[in-house]
Amino acid sequence: MRLRYGLAFREGAQEAGPAVSYSGMTPNDVALGLTAFGGGWLGGWARVQREGFRLSLGSESVTGGALVRASVGPAARVFLGPVRAEVSAGYGFAQLPVFSFSAGQVQLVPTARHAVLVGARVVVPLPWRLRAEVRGELPVLSIGASSTGFAAGGALLVPVLRRGGWGGALVLDYQYVRDALTTADGVVSSQTISRAGVAFELSLGGAETERRPETGELLLTVVDADTGLPLPEARVVLTAGGVEQAPRVVGVDGRLSDVVLPPGEVLARVSAGGYQPAEERVTVTAGERAALVVRARPEPRVGTLRVTVVDARGGKPLPGAAVFVGSRELRTDATGRVRVEGLPPGPLEVKVSAEGFRAVQEAVVIVVGTETELPVSLLSGRQGALATLSGQVRSVRKGKPLKALVVIPEAKIRRRTDSRGSFQVQLKQGRYRLVFSAPGHLSQTKVVTVRDGEQAIFNVDLFPKSR
Repeated sequence: MRLRYGLAFREGAQEAGPAVSYSGMTPNDVALGLTAFGGGWLGGWARVQREGFRLSLGSESVTGGALVRASVGPAARVFLGPVRAEVSAGYGFAQLPVFSFSAGQVQLVPTARHAVLVGARVVVPLPWRLRAEVRGELPVLSIGASSTGFAAGGALLVPVLRRGGWGGALVLDYQYVRDALTTADGVVSSQTISRAGVAFELSLGGAETERRPETGELLLTVVDADTGLPLPEARVVLTAGGVEQAPRVVGVDGRLSDVVLPPGEVLARVSAGGYQPAEERVTVTAGERAALVVRARPEPRVGTLRVTVVDARGGKPLPGAAVFVGSRELRTDATGRVRVEGLPPGPLEVKVSAEGFRAVQEAVVIVVGTETELPVSLLSGRQGALATLSGQVRSVRKGKPLKALVVIPEAKIRRRTDSRGSFQVQLKQGRYRLVFSAPGHLSQTKVVTVRDGEQAIFNVDLFPKSR
């Protein structure tokens, strides 16, 4: 049951008879509605409405009063998640105004219309327990007369109290009505009205309390775990009730808003370019909105090193060679290779040794997101053999090979690198200075002590000159 009382502002005009129009604010609009479904989808409804009005002719007030509308019949309803829709059909009675002009006076004669009405009503729950209502009504068959027209409108209901089965709400309402009637006696009534009003509605029971919403809502936000900034266009996959849903993409604000889900635990899995996969869980409650923030962490900024160890005499791979990378010791496989992942960017010292061969040490530069290759040739450990120094000269800018000059003053050696920036020299046992230079780059000097038969490998990285 719903009892509504309020006031309304009307604008409109009669389109038959004297040129009278509706105007101004009128109080004492009263409506009583009854709806019963008994817990099922089929039920019935009845409604009575008294509407006040005021008429004017030009700038002069003509008359005022009230007209009555009433209707009754069966109805059916369906729930679409939290949304409720009702369809009704039945008998409708309405007093329509008929005007005549006599002796300089406008005369009002309320004329009854009896018709079969078809109507619909949709109620949508909103945040903060608000409700929106959209409705329409159409006469499809008039009894003893010819009638056309329709009524359509909507309302916003703001709850202000709830005690047991009783409820109270403030109603902001709008309605547009168009009626046309021609009776069997030839009396004509035609009008168009726009009506806006405010009212208080008192309800008992009602469809709003018969059934709890079957779904809840989720507001999901994806942010950077380090900065807290939103991650636009992140991909989200939700699993609710054990069912994985289609992927969604968050907006530029990193949000997914008003996602309708069944109640229960929801798993959210998030992926974004440059970030590690992340997942969070949240419980969704029927009729309520749950908020979830997923914090994604950036992918580690690391690189990879691949070392290949061979015998310098014939290039044959050396399996089982010991490769020391920082604090880690690894062994080469049957192909003489070993691969090291998750290395931080920057210079790194690598030591390589194998039984019966001279140990060597190497310096490489690890670049984020790339695999750096380090070839190592080991010489036999015979005494009296010349030491071999080899390596590559590169720019610190992405490890680009350089055509550089290698000078060893103590051995009176001047050697240029090849197109790959590689060089190789042989020296007697002793201590030497190696000076590396290349156009546009700062020179660099290394001091090395070599022993008979030893092989030393240097990858030298030169810094560009400042401009």
